[in-house]
Amino acid sequence: MELKSLTPNLMVKNVNETLEYYTNILGFTLLQTVPEKGTFDWGFVKSGNVMLMFQKDTSIKAEYKELKNYEKGGALTLYIQVEDLQKWHETIKDKTNIINPMHKTLYGANEFAIMDINGFILTFSDILE
Repeated sequence: MELKSLTPNLMVKNVNETLEYYTNILGFTLLQTVPEKGTFDWGFVKSGNVMLMFQKDTSIKAEYKELKNYEKGGALTLYIQVEDLQKWHETIKDKTNIINPMHKTLYGANEFAIMDINGFILTFSDILE
């Protein structure tokens, strides 16, 4: 059996604001929302091969009772490989909260990290596959 993909479904307070941030600031494409209009409970975005889902906290907590005591954000980082890291950095640096500036890691990659409006950390890297 082969696993085909991994698409995080991240708990957020406001799906509409999150989708606006990811589409307008980070350049993701909106694929789908539930409901289709109005105040969203869930949204799905994509940029290249990176796909993310966002679900309203009350909705996801109703679906997964185990999450009832958790808040937004998380003790995880999303590690995203970028084709032209320097250009990407220049594109978003003044529009995002950079929490770890551009640097070379001990394993030879260049990377930087931002914290999104929900407290999730996204690390962008030029590491080769």
